[in-house]
Amino acid sequence: MNENKQNNSIKIEIPQKAEQILNTLHQAGYEAYVVGGCVRDSILGRIPGDWDITTDARPQEVKKLFRRTIDTGIAHGTVTIMLGSDGYEVTTYRIDGEYADSRHPKDVTFTASLREDLRRRDFTINAMAYNQEEGLIDAFDGIKDIHRKVIRCVGDPMERFGEDALRIMRAIRFSAQLDYSVEEQTQLAIRALAPTLSKISAERIQTELVKMLCSDHPGRIRDAYDMGITGIVLPEFDTCMKTPQNHPHHMYSVGEHIVVSMENVRADRVLRLTMLFHDIGKPMTISEDQDGIHHFYGHAVRSAGIAREIMLRLKFDRETMTRVCNLVRFHDLHIGQETTPADVRMAVFKVGEKDFPLLLEVKRADMLAQSMYQRDIKEAVLARVQTMYEDILEAGECLSLKQLAVRGQDLIAAGISPGKELGEVLQAMLMEVLQHPECNTREYLMEPSHLRKYGARVV
Repeated sequence: MNENKQNNSIKIEIPQKAEQILNTLHQAGYEAYVVGGCVRDSILGRIPGDWDITTDARPQEVKKLFRRTIDTGIAHGTVTIMLGSDGYEVTTYRIDGEYADSRHPKDVTFTASLREDLRRRDFTINAMAYNQEEGLIDAFDGIKDIHRKVIRCVGDPMERFGEDALRIMRAIRFSAQLDYSVEEQTQLAIRALAPTLSKISAERIQTELVKMLCSDHPGRIRDAYDMGITGIVLPEFDTCMKTPQNHPHHMYSVGEHIVVSMENVRADRVLRLTMLFHDIGKPMTISEDQDGIHHFYGHAVRSAGIAREIMLRLKFDRETMTRVCNLVRFHDLHIGQETTPADVRMAVFKVGEKDFPLLLEVKRADMLAQSMYQRDIKEAVLARVQTMYEDILEAGECLSLKQLAVRGQDLIAAGISPGKELGEVLQAMLMEVLQHPECNTREYLMEPSHLRKYGARVV
C-alpha cells in the first residue's frame, strides 16, 4: 500500500480468532487489519483488552462471510463477529461526516482507502493498523510519538476535538495511563475547546475520569486542571486547587493535597474516588483563628454530601457511590495513641466490616499527603491500629449483629415481641459485646438480669 508508511520490523502476535477473521476477509479478496488500541498496546508490551478490525469490505459483505454476526453499529459500518463466546468488532473503512453534537457524525461515507479511515481517528498512537502480510501501517507517525512519549492528534487538533469533545478527556486519560505528555498544539486546542465537554453525557465523562484516576499516574489530573478540563467536568476540584491550608499538619493547598493522596493509594476504583472527594468540602468549611491558622470543622460530613452530589451528577452506580461517601464521611475518624481494641471494634461497626480495611488505606494516603509534622507518631498509631484490627479478626471477635451469639428468634422464644423492643435489645447486646468480646455467649446475654439491663421486659 504505497499511500501508507509501512514498517516490517515490528511484529505483533495476533490472537488466533482475530487472525482467523483477517484470513477469511483476505481470502475473499478484501483488505483487513487489526487497528487502534490493540496495535498500540501490543507495541508497548501491554495486553490489549479488545482486538478491533478494519476492512474495505462493506458491512453486508462482512455478514455474508461469517455465520454469527451482530449489527452493533451497522449504520456506521460496524459488525460484531461472534466466534464462540468472543466478539470482534469489524468496521468498514469510513470517512465521518459533519459532527453536529460534538460527539457523533451525522453520517459516514464508506471508502476504499485505509489512510482515509486512519485519518479520522483521534491520536497518532491510535491510528496504526497491522496484519502479518504487510506489517505495521503507520500513516501518521504513531511510532515516532510512542518513542517521544507524546499524545498528538491526527491532523488538526481543533478539528479532531471539534468533531468529538470526549477526545479531550481521552487525551488526558491516555496521558495518565501511559505517562505521556500532551503535545503543544494538542494542548492549545484542549484549552480552547474544553467548554465543549459540557455537551458530552455524564456517563462518558465518568468513564474517562475513572480510567484516568485508576491509572498509574492519577496526578495527571493536574494537567486536566491546567488545561481547563476540570473547570467544566469537576469545578469543585478547581475550587480546592485555589484553597490554601495554613496549618502545621499540611504543606499543600487542598487540591494538591487531594492529588498527592491519590498518588499514595493503590489503584482501586473506590479508594481513588474516595481520595478525590475526601476533602472536597474543605473550601466550604474553612475558617481562620487569631493566629492565622486554618481550620475545616465538619469538612468530612460536608465532603461526603458534595461527593454524593457529584457522583449523582456523573451517574455513578449506587454501590460505588455508597461506599465512597461512607469512606469520605469517616476518613477523619479519630484514632490516636490512646485508641484501644474496643475503639477499633466500635470503629469497624460504624464504618462497616467491608469498608474498614479500606479506611485504614485511606488514612495512610491522607497522612502521606500531609506535612512531616508528627509523621512518626501518625505512622506508629496507624501501624498499631492495623495490628489491633488484625488481632481482632484472628480472634474472631464479634463486630456486627450477624456475629452476635444471640439471634432474634432467641429473644422471641424468651417472650420478647418482634419489633422495636427486640431491635433495641439486640443493639444493646452488641454495644456491650463490642466493648467486652468475652461477653458474646448465649448464656451471658440471655441471663434474665442481663436481658433487663438491655431493656427487655422479662419476668
